[in-house]
Amino acid sequence: MSRANRRSFLRYIRYGWMALSLGILAVPTSPALACDGAQYIRLHTPVQLSAQELAEFRALPPLRVVSVDAPPMTHYSKDQHTYTGISVDVLCFIAKELGLRYELIPGRNHTVGEKIQQVQDGQADIFIPLSRSPERNRHGVFTIPYYESHYAAITRKGRQLPIYSATDLAQYRVGIVGGVSLEPILKEIIPLNQLIIYDKLLTSDALFQALRNDDIDVAVFNKNIFIEKRYKHDLFDLEPTYTLHEYPRAYRFYLSHTPQHQRIAAAFDRYLAAIDSSASIARHENGERQLIERYVAQRSQRVLLQAASVAITLLALIFYLVLRRYRRLARQLADGNQQISQQKRALQQAYQELEKLSQTDSLTGLANRGHFDQTLVRELARRQRRWSPLSLLIIDLDHFKLVNDHYGHAVGDRYLRAIASVLENSVSRPADLAARYGGEEFACLLPDTNAQNARVVADRIRQAVARLDLPNALADRPRLTLCIGIATLMDSTDFSAQELLAQADSQLYAAKHAGRDRIQATVLGKHTRGLTISAQQETMP
Repeated sequence: MSRANRRSFLRYIRYGWMALSLGILAVPTSPALACDGAQYIRLHTPVQLSAQELAEFRALPPLRVVSVDAPPMTHYSKDQHTYTGISVDVLCFIAKELGLRYELIPGRNHTVGEKIQQVQDGQADIFIPLSRSPERNRHGVFTIPYYESHYAAITRKGRQLPIYSATDLAQYRVGIVGGVSLEPILKEIIPLNQLIIYDKLLTSDALFQALRNDDIDVAVFNKNIFIEKRYKHDLFDLEPTYTLHEYPRAYRFYLSHTPQHQRIAAAFDRYLAAIDSSASIARHENGERQLIERYVAQRSQRVLLQAASVAITLLALIFYLVLRRYRRLARQLADGNQQISQQKRALQQAYQELEKLSQTDSLTGLANRGHFDQTLVRELARRQRRWSPLSLLIIDLDHFKLVNDHYGHAVGDRYLRAIASVLENSVSRPADLAARYGGEEFACLLPDTNAQNARVVADRIRQAVARLDLPNALADRPRLTLCIGIATLMDSTDFSAQELLAQADSQLYAAKHAGRDRIQATVLGKHTRGLTISAQQETMP
């Protein structure tokens, strides 16, 4: 080969490598699962698997995973090309425990129906997240649920339709996306000529547009997803009117129907029955709320910039046409100000709704722990101005774990909502506050309430719960009972929030040790710090 030919040959090789490198760099990044959130999943009890089972799972080929963007269960980040969410945290945790490998199948442009079909046809192994329906159950394998959300009846803002239960929907034209788990239930409640089912292959935009066009009176849709869509797609003229708590939407893992996948689903069920995903749920629900807050703030800035642009334009026109078009421009300016005011009111209402969401427990509707702690600190500071009495009640349900073990978590959640209703009716003054403090524990703050009146409120709560007659078959007493610990601050005693909570908690544990289903109280005066409290305690069985 001549020298010139060798140079040409080397040049072709160099250009070929450059082209290949550019081609590799141009390949789009495939989406993946971000598993850093698996650290927020914990086990209540250990799950025992045989060495043979673990060896079998580790020998399996990678599971082919398909997913959708459905916060807070799964959320796709366009910047990171990753999926995060409660479903991802749970899947990563269990897969690591079992030694399972997995890979995410690309297909962001596929619809939910197409991805379900992939699993049913064996082109994919597992779908996250999905709610169960009879049709899906016939063609695949579901695990037990790991997260619950609720559907909501959504109407045009200001319609004020009297909807107080799912049966009230029968008097309206109702729209729903086809194929959802609630569809068979609505077909039993609503006359078929009033139930409009929209193609599941389309997006939910058609459903909400029909509601805006008055083609339907009510749209039934997942409440959490609608709240996100409301801010992202400017659906401020629509609002949730009623939450269908009686039909919770349980999300599960969905696998193709093979003996191998049935064994995987059975292993998943054992872990799902033993995990505590509350930290993951709080992390992702708060994360979605923060995203919405940032979006609202950005939207507010855009509105203000638009308003400023309109104002500058109007001022320029006023200077140019001040003599000839004064009245016309003044009217346009007034219209512009009215529009800005309407937009500001809409944003203020959105902020108020977000603030309420951040202070409320999603299951019971009571205040959450963060809001309660802030209120307690504020009341202790206010009390120092005139040293009025202040009572704190800590309430814990007796043997509540037995309810979940025997009846299931759905019944346990129903019990918690029933207890919350009792507290709302029993603690009703404007200054009082009832909250879910965590798990089966509740708290009540009673400003300007002495020890005697606090005990009256506590006994009213205990008797109201007894009247509910909620079964608890595995407990010593076959009905649900509770214990209440009361701590009351009197005269000029200065206790911190932590000290007052500790005193009430101490009374609660004393009630537990005394036999449960009772009230234990203590009065904290200026002579009690460092002294024995038992002389001031009173027990009410």
